[in-house]
Amino acid sequence: MKFKRMLLGFSFLIGVPVLAQTPTYQDVSKPIEERVKDALSRMTLEEKIAMTHAQSKFSSPGVPRLGIPEVWATDGPHGIRPEVLWDEWEQAGWTNDSCIAFPALTCLAATWNPEVSHLYGKSIGEEARYRKKDILLGPGVNIYRTPLNGRNFEYMGEDPYLSATMVVPYIKGVQENGVAACVKHYALNNQEFKRHTTNVNLSDRALYEIYLPAFKAAVQEGGTWSIMGSYNLYQGIHACHNKRLLQDILRDEWGFDGVVVSDWGGVHDTEQAIFNGLDLEFGSWTNGLSDGTRSAYDNYYLADPYLKLIREGKVGTKELDEKVGNILRLIFRTSMNTGKPFGSLGSPEHGKAGRTIGEEGIVLLQNTNNLLPIDLNKAKTIAVVGENAIKMMTVGGGSSSLKVKYEISPLDGLVQRIGSKAKVVYARGYVGDPTGEYNGVKSGQDLKDDRSEDELLAEALAAAKTADYVIFIGGLNKSNNQDCEDTDRAALELPYAQNRVINELAKVNKNLIVVNISGNAVAMPWVKSVPAIVQGWYLGSEAGTALASVLVGDVAPSGKLPFTFPVRLEDVGAHKLGEYPGNAGELAQSTHAGDTINETYHDDIYVGYRWADKEKIQPLFPFGHGLSYTTFAYGKPTADKQTMTADATITFTVTVKNTGTREGQEVVQLYISDKKSSLPRPVKELKGFKKVKLAPGEEQTVTLTIDQKALSYFDDAKHAWIAEPGKFEALVGSSSRDIKGAVPFELR
Repeated sequence: MKFKRMLLGFSFLIGVPVLAQTPTYQDVSKPIEERVKDALSRMTLEEKIAMTHAQSKFSSPGVPRLGIPEVWATDGPHGIRPEVLWDEWEQAGWTNDSCIAFPALTCLAATWNPEVSHLYGKSIGEEARYRKKDILLGPGVNIYRTPLNGRNFEYMGEDPYLSATMVVPYIKGVQENGVAACVKHYALNNQEFKRHTTNVNLSDRALYEIYLPAFKAAVQEGGTWSIMGSYNLYQGIHACHNKRLLQDILRDEWGFDGVVVSDWGGVHDTEQAIFNGLDLEFGSWTNGLSDGTRSAYDNYYLADPYLKLIREGKVGTKELDEKVGNILRLIFRTSMNTGKPFGSLGSPEHGKAGRTIGEEGIVLLQNTNNLLPIDLNKAKTIAVVGENAIKMMTVGGGSSSLKVKYEISPLDGLVQRIGSKAKVVYARGYVGDPTGEYNGVKSGQDLKDDRSEDELLAEALAAAKTADYVIFIGGLNKSNNQDCEDTDRAALELPYAQNRVINELAKVNKNLIVVNISGNAVAMPWVKSVPAIVQGWYLGSEAGTALASVLVGDVAPSGKLPFTFPVRLEDVGAHKLGEYPGNAGELAQSTHAGDTINETYHDDIYVGYRWADKEKIQPLFPFGHGLSYTTFAYGKPTADKQTMTADATITFTVTVKNTGTREGQEVVQLYISDKKSSLPRPVKELKGFKKVKLAPGEEQTVTLTIDQKALSYFDDAKHAWIAEPGKFEALVGSSSRDIKGAVPFELR
């Protein structure tokens, strides 16, 4: 009779009921490393191999026998990609996978606000969690080396300190949702032209000082759970299985304990993938996959070829256990994390977050005679000109193309905000890319216009002549050879004859505002003829509302440029020194797509403002530049000590006062200048910043503290960071070229 009294969850030994024990790997109370070890001990060789490569376009297998779930990845970093079919790039046709598009990461970097970066990460992480994604393929932190890089809009600018500071809160916000951030593209993905075959050569000093700091911060400060390898080669080896990058630096020097994910199609060799630090292989174009064979994924480099080498005794299983251990650790942090929140998708809160990010990132580049903000009490007619006023920008750009719940265009945002206060008239002005389908996502727009360039211009001029304000909204778009993955821009100049339109508009209306929508710098030969210029970025779902709120003055602009706007390409080191986009001789002799092209970074550590400072070049707009609708006065900066020792810190203090008539935000920037060094150093380098909000007449004291790290350079010969005793200077200002005060100090 006692056996009839058995309860669920009990087992019996000699008639005595005993609680069934939860396997260690399933016990969330146990340390993750114990769970990883236990799960590994229960897996077969075949199960382990299966976990190291994809089973579909965006997923890899778990271990169904043990209840270990699959890993699902999704493209970011600006919104959650719509679902595609299991084994094809075609859209799956879901009706519940529309997302909120957040501003592109150039805009996020332009906020210079770590709190806003955390809001971004938290919000996009909630959308990824709701969609049951385990890995968000973003953010990107590759350095802006040339304004022609088609993928710059996905990154955080030219400065390693700014990128490092802004990426950390984004990662933390994402991973609070039990979703792994996957920081990309590691490393040296600084151009899209021949991205699969460009072999990058550069000094260790440039590597460590310029191109790695944001990745290092992502690992050591952000605690990112995954890293994505890049397509290019470094020292002759592809980055997705490059021992120097993945083993020596990422794991041995930085202590990374997460998963290294290949970019889709970034793997090229089985043995290198085994021994050089890759964990999870996605998207390889092996024989079979391109032909649609059912067993295509078994042909991946870390699939049957790996299994065959083990069975033949040619390689051991030590590396396999390390890879699977890393993947299991990721699974326990994400899909098997029982404490993670539920997330949310397409919520009003996420729309509001996107608008906030956009408003803080918009940069007022020029505002002659305080033309902006638009005075709606005086404006009766406002003429809006330009294709980018109506073109959807959430669609296109490559893997970051999104299917959005909604997108408010700049024209619609202005009409909604202005309402009945003024008449808004629209003229196309130019025709750029009228298509509306990218990466399988259809915008639903048909922007075809067969009118000639002259006809379009005539219509725009007619509208402009009688308007109180003219707002030209142009720039780039996310089509090939503009701001788009897998292609670089053809030139620095604006496409589609926009310069002609802007020049002619300036002749007929002195109240001309140019809004440049782009993720890259553009040439502005008309800069002296246009009183107001705004850098508008790709602003996502709330593009129109964010832009309108700044143009009419609901919000004072507070963005600062995260990269330098050069006057011409020759003002950029990568172009002046002649090797972008690769060795000219090799480019000329290249006969097929697989030819490797070598590119040497002759600009070395002198990227962006560092190059402009060194060569004494006046940029169009400098790094860190951005105006407001109010004004700020800086006091004299001071330091808490004149001499610091190697193990100490030094704090700089400056007062900032809002001397205008409205509230605004200012970014106080701290640059450090080494007055005498054994090795050449930049004139100055960003080492601190703080964004402060001030009411009219309000004054705040801003403090910025640095330590020895901020004074250090990387010594190639010693393979070490060196803080050399001597004289330094702290430069405090509102941009890299607008320095308000200097404080000398010494390191002993």
